[in-house]
Amino acid sequence: MLARWPAARLTVAAGPAAAPLYAEVPRLDEVVVLDKRAGGHWRRLWLKTVGRYWTAIADTRRSAVTWLVPAGRRYVMGNQRAGMHKVVQASAMVGAKQPLAPRVWLGARHSQAAHGLIPGGGPVLALAPTANWGGKQWPADRFVALAERLCARNGPLADARVAVFAGPGERQAAEPVLRAVPAARRIDLAGTLDVLTAAACLGRADLFVGNDSGLMHLAAAMGVPTLGLFGPSREEHYGPWGARTRAVRTDLSYDAILAKPGYDYRRHDTHMETLSVDKAMAAARDLLAQCAECAPA
Repeated sequence: MLARWPAARLTVAAGPAAAPLYAEVPRLDEVVVLDKRAGGHWRRLWLKTVGRYWTAIADTRRSAVTWLVPAGRRYVMGNQRAGMHKVVQASAMVGAKQPLAPRVWLGARHSQAAHGLIPGGGPVLALAPTANWGGKQWPADRFVALAERLCARNGPLADARVAVFAGPGERQAAEPVLRAVPAARRIDLAGTLDVLTAAACLGRADLFVGNDSGLMHLAAAMGVPTLGLFGPSREEHYGPWGARTRAVRTDLSYDAILAKPGYDYRRHDTHMETLSVDKAMAAARDLLAQCAECAPA
């Protein structure tokens, strides 16, 4: 959108978790935070936007507000199509001929902070062992076992430092992994960073391994070799995007997980048990080899 209208200013409406992502977007006028907990969030957005004429509106939520404010063009996300990745769907929404890769804009302060938190000095493995729902979380002991194999003397990231990430309020779920990583190699970033500093830190990693989560998508957007772990979500819709990414899933398909007796999305028991360490290790090795082949000479 910024490229299509080079003189346009931008207003973004997003939920509280995503809103900070847009702080450094060029030509930004305002980020309107849609907090559902306060109630009436669509009405507040309408009151903020109805008094202006908008060159274009792009709406991934299909809200009525899009049709209740004056605008020259309206781009509205359609229903999810089977097998279509969300990036492809969003790109098609605005008429792009090719998928538009997600991008993160950082400020100088975020990059400087990342250099301080992860200084140079050897490879870095980034782990994100949490998610917004316990059902998507690979068991912590398997993250630990995978990290040990990746960082072993004969591993693909020999003697790497291990940076552990978690989203806001998710630190407790990351604690078992943090405790297992030797202090000399541990970089504790679990639940302590704003989202753009987290993105800058992820950008300094040599490999990211994590559950289906916002951190996974941030790592992919930063160009880091990104391995996403999937179970009760569809990798064909939500997998990490880009040439340097890969998704590996449980032996059970998404549909098979949902069909299990007693399945209840409100429970936080993991549905990731049938993803073995061996399977994740093989996927990580393949991804690193693929990225090494694509690296510039």
